[in-house]
Amino acid sequence: MTANIRLGRIAGIEISLNWSVLVLFVLLVWTLASGVFPATNPGLSHRTDLVMAVAATVGYVLALLLHELGHALQARRDGMEIDGITLWLFGGVATFRSAFAEAGVELRVALAGPLVSLLLGVIAVLVALANLPEPVGAVFAWLGYINLSLFIVNMLPALPLDGGRVLHALLWKIKGDEANATRVAAISSRVNGYLLVTAGLFLLVFLNSYSAAWLVFLGWFLIEAAAAGESESRARQALTGLRVADVMTPDPVTVAPDLTVERLMETTSGGRRYTTYPVVEDDDAVGLLPFSRAARLPRRRWHDARVRDVMLRLDEVPVLAADDSALDALAAVSGSEAAHALVVADGRLAGLLSITDLKRVLEAAPRDERRVALRS
Repeated sequence: MTANIRLGRIAGIEISLNWSVLVLFVLLVWTLASGVFPATNPGLSHRTDLVMAVAATVGYVLALLLHELGHALQARRDGMEIDGITLWLFGGVATFRSAFAEAGVELRVALAGPLVSLLLGVIAVLVALANLPEPVGAVFAWLGYINLSLFIVNMLPALPLDGGRVLHALLWKIKGDEANATRVAAISSRVNGYLLVTAGLFLLVFLNSYSAAWLVFLGWFLIEAAAAGESESRARQALTGLRVADVMTPDPVTVAPDLTVERLMETTSGGRRYTTYPVVEDDDAVGLLPFSRAARLPRRRWHDARVRDVMLRLDEVPVLAADDSALDALAAVSGSEAAHALVVADGRLAGLLSITDLKRVLEAAPRDERRVALRS
């Protein structure tokens, strides 16, 4: 079961909502209706404040979506493939199937999102200055403020914020050394992170500003993101030049889609049990079965349920070619539910690639490249 809700596609890009957006929605509506709008526009009814809060929150979520679409559409113009956009509690993320090919691409993609926020902020402020009913003007004034704030915060020179990406791209372009650019950007992220944590704690302890807790959280997030960015850089160095065929498991144990779960359990109980099985029908790969999905099925259903009923379909798992870059495969496998990818040639199974296969390569790399964090 995934924590994301698929909403559909915009310009061919899949849009998803993480369940945490509901938390964001409720918190923001409550904050705006009970505190912000009564303070900025006193005298309006509570019902009016509530309607304004809902409208402003919807506008904010749409602004986050447009921000990420800015990144995604620019990436597409630069020839990158986009997995999709997911909105969550603290904003949104556009995920790509490959790393940036060059500094110029990263710079353009990184700037596209903040420029959308800046444009939305300016438009909202201009609308708020027009002669509109007070509630409408107040909503647009807040949207102008929040979008301009989003622009400023995102341009902080700290990874993974857009400003950090801009800094990384500029350093990469000037020095021609991506690894060094990552190290410098990570240092900047830590410095900004510690400054935010310090400022947040000062405001929290000495001025009783409880909202400063967000600064502490953001600072800690940037510190952790800096370490993750360095680990990702080491992984790229270790995997550069390798292909999927170099690291995959050829001829993996497969299962048929019409095999019952009961029979699957009987077959695997006496021998070696694997965590994941490719599902093959007439020599064609049709899906992937994480053993945990079958094991979670209530025992009373084992007799009737078949592998095809619990497997991940082809559109739910990464499908790679043997000649694909191992570096691109790392991003695909790390972001998949099963932490595995099917390697296919002309529809037929050629192998299975797991996060463990990639870890094995990284562990065999030189010692200074070993500390790599991979999600499994």
